[in-house]
Amino acid sequence: MAPTEPGTTSDPPSTSGAPATLGTPAPPLAVSDSNGVSTRPGAAAWAARETEAAGPSPAEEAFDALYRHSSEALFRQTFLLTGRRSLARESVARAFALAWERWPEVAVDRDPAGWVRAAAYEYAMSPWHRLRRAHRQLDPPPAEPGPRALLDALLELPPPYRRTLLLYDGVGLDLPETAAETEASTPAAASRLVNARAAVAERLPELAERPSPAEQSAYLNERLGALVLAQAAGTLPPPSAVRTDSERKAELWTRAAIAFTVLIIGLTLLTLATAPTRYETPESPAQRVGGVPARGGPQKLTPQDVKLREALHAKLARGPERLVPEAH
Repeated sequence: MAPTEPGTTSDPPSTSGAPATLGTPAPPLAVSDSNGVSTRPGAAAWAARETEAAGPSPAEEAFDALYRHSSEALFRQTFLLTGRRSLARESVARAFALAWERWPEVAVDRDPAGWVRAAAYEYAMSPWHRLRRAHRQLDPPPAEPGPRALLDALLELPPPYRRTLLLYDGVGLDLPETAAETEASTPAAASRLVNARAAVAERLPELAERPSPAEQSAYLNERLGALVLAQAAGTLPPPSAVRTDSERKAELWTRAAIAFTVLIIGLTLLTLATAPTRYETPESPAQRVGGVPARGGPQKLTPQDVKLREALHAKLARGPERLVPEAH
């Protein structure tokens, strides 16, 4: 029998007495109830038991491994970008849900963790979060003066500068990779990095004491790493919950799209059925017109005028005689 593809289930084994395949549970035998009627569990129960026995698919196992490997570190990084633990937790869950929705694309990417990191950074730094009441206030800063000054300096940077500094000096990407992830050119990313370091050096005198860029990068990498590890990972949802939530939202969006399409088709058919086939000029309603002058005409004839008119009608009017041409 040919092996099944990931995400599909094999055919139930035959019940004609042949031995079951190794590793596949045999179907439940028929049992008799108190009345002697033979019964067997339904197809849904058998499918559920078969799914439990099959275990997670390779895609689910790969996604769960990626989630367990990257979720906590990504939560700490997004906290440094936003200063809000709730927004960081929401960004991580949103990024992994999007990754599961597009898993065929993410699975073949050369850096799946970088794909999820870019999605989490984009969601965390969206300006629309300023309109949400839950994300307007920052979380309490660290109690130590050094980590507090570094976090305050990061949060005062413009979002592109903050992201560039964290990727280059915190995560450890090189300049071309940082430019590609921030969707900027390499000179623009270098300029953002220099300006970000200068702004942070104003708040951290220790950074200004490092003369070379390499020493500044190493110092920031150490300080950012310590600041990241000092943040608690919080309570992140399990990977199975992220996958289930992503599938549920995708199903809801699919149903909404189908319902909207059906609505548009129904309205189009209703319009075609009720629309007139030819143009008819509308009749204007009758209105009373005012301000029109009284109808005029000739004056009433006097008795003399009547006699004159009758005399003119009685006599034959004669004009001049006609000239008849003579033939020569």
